Amino acid sequence: MEILTTVTETRERVFGWRRQGLSVGFVPTMGALHAGHLSLLRRARQECDRVVASIFVNPLQFGQNEDFDSYPRNLEADAALAQGVGCDLIFAPSVEEMYPEEIRTVVSVSGLSEGLCGSSRPGHFDGVATVVAKLFNIVTADRAYFGRKDAQQLAVIKKMARDLDFPVTVVGCPTVREADGLACSSRNAYLEGEARSAALCLYRGLRAASRLVSEGERRADVLERAVMAEVQAEPLATLDYAELRDWATMAKLDRLPEDGEAILAVAAYISNPPPASGKARLIDNVFIAVEQGKVTVDEGVVAAGGESAAALDGDSAAATPPGLRDGRKPVAVRDRERRTPDKG
Repeated sequence: MEILTTVTETRERVFGWRRQGLSVGFVPTMGALHAGHLSLLRRARQECDRVVASIFVNPLQFGQNEDFDSYPRNLEADAALAQGVGCDLIFAPSVEEMYPEEIRTVVSVSGLSEGLCGSSRPGHFDGVATVVAKLFNIVTADRAYFGRKDAQQLAVIKKMARDLDFPVTVVGCPTVREADGLACSSRNAYLEGEARSAALCLYRGLRAASRLVSEGERRADVLERAVMAEVQAEPLATLDYAELRDWATMAKLDRLPEDGEAILAVAAYISNPPPASGKARLIDNVFIAVEQGKVTVDEGVVAAGGESAAALDGDSAAATPPGLRDGRKPVAVRDRERRTPDKG
């Protein structure tokens, strides 16, 4: 595996593969790799001849007083993990390489970037869309892989790729969770002591809402309140949002669609207990698909191969929550592919 740091070198390497007729898969990351990233790299390895990962902490997507300076960075550790799952090339540019002069061109995807994290982090998705557009032009991959945990980001990137005719297929992959249900995130590293357990309130809330869906509930306010109740009951958590949104448009919904796919999304700040300081902003979601009266709730998958953060740190894993199973196959969680009575 190679680590390249310049745009020119990276383009030359990929162009060489293309001249050989090889397909290229791409996984953009900000580093601090975890089991979720590794699942994307594995998927790319299965489907493409060559696999590229980028590791770049992008300043454009961080707002004032956010964690750009403190965001975890460890290229050596990330490279070892990426190589272990078959990555061929890491593109790890400096900020100066990506933005050699003041940037005056910004990619903005209206509508999809608004609400949810777009409200809490103004300008965030403009920064995401801009850097991903640059990376797509640099790496020129056939397929690019993103996690469904970052559902709004995935929707923004899919729309950008369609609107700007990028010759790349954007592939959404299942959310990967720790053995106890916590969604894998680089920001989980900020959690200390009781904060790690407190962070499970996001998943508990989503599971409570999922149970209501399985019982026939369709009203958005009821599902949202179920999530809010779990988060607000946790002393170390501060709720940002809990909302039901249309997956295709990111429009707010009053109830589940008759046919289509929605996301129930939640974000919260988890504070470290004294004497520790600091907090982590975490996001999570479940996808709810309705087709001809059949409802499927997708909560994601448990990290495969023992690659959860707990396993990597040598901690003992908690029991797998009901509704999740090991492996990388998408889960029809608590398999609700059946007709359920509509309570709404």
